[in-house]
Amino acid sequence: MELTLVRHPEAKTRHQRVGETERRVLAALQPGLPLVPRPYAEIAARLGLEEAEVMACLTRLKEAGVISRFGVVVRHRELGYSANAMVVWDVPDDRVMELGRCLAEFEFITLCYRRPRRLPRWRYNLYCMIHGKSREEVLSQLEWMVNHCGLQSLPHEVLFSRRRFKQRGAVYSYAAGER
Repeated sequence: MELTLVRHPEAKTRHQRVGETERRVLAALQPGLPLVPRPYAEIAARLGLEEAEVMACLTRLKEAGVISRFGVVVRHRELGYSANAMVVWDVPDDRVMELGRCLAEFEFITLCYRRPRRLPRWRYNLYCMIHGKSREEVLSQLEWMVNHCGLQSLPHEVLFSRRRFKQRGAVYSYAAGER
């Protein structure tokens, strides 16, 4: 598991002036937050700053909309979860919030979010990710979830992962030669 910085969703269109200290802090955090008892103190020591300066810098970046949050990237396969499925649902628009909340309550659901339909080719608007140790476990969890949330009549598809893509946090700057 690693903690990563997540870029603000509007960052592509919002141009923020970022000072030298902010650039250095972002570059230090880009590979992930150190997994130590005092990560900001660790970053500060590397940069020759005080822990409070790093925390104040992150507060400024958040208030400016440059970053929105810290997120966790979990390496599911390393933890034994090799059966991973995205379940996509065709939910009436007026029920998406209600059903999304119901799905998000399950501990085996790691993501649950809404996306616009792309008619006529893609009718699904609610997505959730289930991680399990076997396909049978995932399908059993799905059945239990369907019954608990009353989803029997809603069209859906179960899309099992065939391969793992690299997961990482936001990229704020590139070293010379990268991209």
